[in-house]
Amino acid sequence: MLQNIKSKREQGFTIIEVLIVLAIAGLIMVVVFLAVPALQRNSRNNSRTTDVNNLSSAVSEYQSNNGGALPADADALATAVKNTKLGFYTGSTMVAYKDGGTAAVAAVTDADKTVQVVMSAKCDGDKTAPGSSRQFAILFAVESGSGTVSRCQDS
Repeated sequence: MLQNIKSKREQGFTIIEVLIVLAIAGLIMVVVFLAVPALQRNSRNNSRTTDVNNLSSAVSEYQSNNGGALPADADALATAVKNTKLGFYTGSTMVAYKDGGTAAVAAVTDADKTVQVVMSAKCDGDKTAPGSSRQFAILFAVESGSGTVSRCQDS
């Protein structure tokens, strides 16, 4: 009798046990492959939001140093934000200036990597609306599961 039990144990796993283990491993892999892109997207969105906060701080600092006046044109804006530490929006093609409906965009090549600093404006949902001469809004895009979504941040 002892010999009969010992020989069964030496046979190894049954097909059902192997299939259960493979099914569990497959479920784990599916969960990992679904979670990784969402985590990467959230990381890029956090980097974008941090960059927009840094740009907002730079424009506010410019405004403080210039008697409450906002940058008058794209060149003044570029000067105001030139030392801003950026992560996602690196390079000169990532900043745009817009005033009164007239865009002065310098070499913007990729819409989801564009930040528009809108002078004399405030946010109205995900768009801008006219504001006082001391207000500015920043328009940028973030990723969602279905594409890019516009965001607006007030000064």
